[in-house]
Amino acid sequence: MRIDLSGKTAIVTGSTGGIGLAIARGLAGAGARVVVNGRSQAAVDQAVATIRTELGEGRGAEAVSGVATDLSTAEGCAALVAARPDCDILVNNVGIFGPQDFFDAEDADWQRYFDVNVMSGVRLSRAYLPGMQARGWGRVQFLSSESGLNIPADMIHYGVSKTALIALSRGLAKRMAGTGVTVNAILPGPTLSEGVAEMLRPEVEASGRSLEEVAADFVKAHRPTSIIGRAATVDEVANLAVYAASPLASATTGAALRVDGGVVDSLV
Repeated sequence: MRIDLSGKTAIVTGSTGGIGLAIARGLAGAGARVVVNGRSQAAVDQAVATIRTELGEGRGAEAVSGVATDLSTAEGCAALVAARPDCDILVNNVGIFGPQDFFDAEDADWQRYFDVNVMSGVRLSRAYLPGMQARGWGRVQFLSSESGLNIPADMIHYGVSKTALIALSRGLAKRMAGTGVTVNAILPGPTLSEGVAEMLRPEVEASGRSLEEVAADFVKAHRPTSIIGRAATVDEVANLAVYAASPLASATTGAALRVDGGVVDSLV
């Protein structure tokens, strides 16, 4: 099986690090022209340089570019669309997370999570889907989470935003029926991204154990249903996203694609 995305343009939001950067790297490696996005110009430039170096001088300069804009606002989304008016693959990855008790989370906290995690994808999908429909081919993905099914008691606001993405992707898949455009949600489980590594760093330093060992203990303690018993790597998540973005996945749409290590204890 060979994934070939030559001639396709992909936009990956929130792709200066973590899962987003891994997806951008994977899509570029499969031949797509990739647009990296983040809030900071310096972070965007660094991510673009990293991917270009990996691709080599032959493809790097033309295959990867970047747009720095804050997608938590309508203006920020419009700026991205103005800079890159069309794409074939849209990966709505940008998101925020963090524990906060329900009774401490104020309206502004809920609004911030909804604006970043949900409305960015709504706005960009509304902008890019018509072009995909007109061309008869397209891929839209929403990075949800197993937390969208297993709502965490310590960050209900986050879980609700991820549930919304599952519903959004399913509804949009139906809306785009028969157009050649597929829409799916990707549901990672615990993943060893930079954010998770930073959260676990105090325990790593205190215990003298490796990050992977500490992460595995965290998964076993807080996600005991995990079948793999460890955190996934960002590349393991990206592999599924790259496949779902490819022509090979033409019959996969409206799906909640789990790459959660078996955390969700369900047959479907």
